[in-house]
Amino acid sequence: MSSSDSWLKIRRQNITDWHALCALLELTSTQRKRVLEKSRFPLNLPLRLAKKIAKKSLRDPLLRQFVPLVEEEREAEGFVRDPLEEARFLQAPKLLSKYRSRMLLLATPLCAMHCRYCFRRHFPYEKGRISYQKELDALARDPLAREVVLSGGDPLSLSNRALEQLVIQIEKIEHVERLRLHTRLPIGIPERIDDGLLSIFEKRRLKMILVLHANHPKELDEDLFEALLKLRRKGVLLLHQAVLLKGVNDDFQTLKELFESLINGGVIPYYLHQLDPVEGASHFYVREKRGKALISRLLAHLPGYAVPRYVKELAGKSHKSLI
Repeated sequence: MSSSDSWLKIRRQNITDWHALCALLELTSTQRKRVLEKSRFPLNLPLRLAKKIAKKSLRDPLLRQFVPLVEEEREAEGFVRDPLEEARFLQAPKLLSKYRSRMLLLATPLCAMHCRYCFRRHFPYEKGRISYQKELDALARDPLAREVVLSGGDPLSLSNRALEQLVIQIEKIEHVERLRLHTRLPIGIPERIDDGLLSIFEKRRLKMILVLHANHPKELDEDLFEALLKLRRKGVLLLHQAVLLKGVNDDFQTLKELFESLINGGVIPYYLHQLDPVEGASHFYVREKRGKALISRLLAHLPGYAVPRYVKELAGKSHKSLI
């Protein structure tokens, strides 16, 4: 395995087994009963993040984000399998057209970690060998598509070679000006930002943007920011998004620390999302009234550029709605 693929070796160390997880976290027999041994959305947690979780506790903010708890099996009114009705917006099997001037390409179904609140946890991803020809043809036919958003899954789950080939194909479409990648992977495996990936961002016609997803300050550290600095030196614009989650980041001090750490690391807070009401995630719900109060308090303590926009996504709307 080449040094540029070392992150794949690290990914293979992910915690995917209930017994290994409970042993690592030293959970009591009572606590283990609250962790789902088998979940419809499988456990998948990078070892690096698992080691950050406090032992003998189910309240840790990282544990709540990545470990399947019995609360996921609770039925809740309004929480459905496809809360954003994304199937309505498919222009091709992996291409969504929800917003004017932007197209969203589901580059891969793979993720390096499974977030328990993921709004695509039930998405019917295309199986088998991945081809993007239908999606690229649809992009080429739409002159209004000035920006392509690579999502998934996580686009950084692709190999460097596969990602580079996709970027080159998108770059050939003359009316596309920007390419944005939404990723969570460097949070768990900062080694993913390797020389091979950095070379993809060099000398591009397209303006390259990376949006990092992190919800709690425990996800951020020196290794991550050192890796992100390499992207900044390549001219990549770094943005950030988070989801407001009960028991994870629904308090002033946590959000303040998160956004200050990001700004100090050269990453601009972009969006704080209201939870998408996906089936299995109702225990993360925070009332909008509380979210607005938190944003108001943050605006009183932080510079404006360090406070993200608090938004929610409504099915059928041509843009995110400011709360």
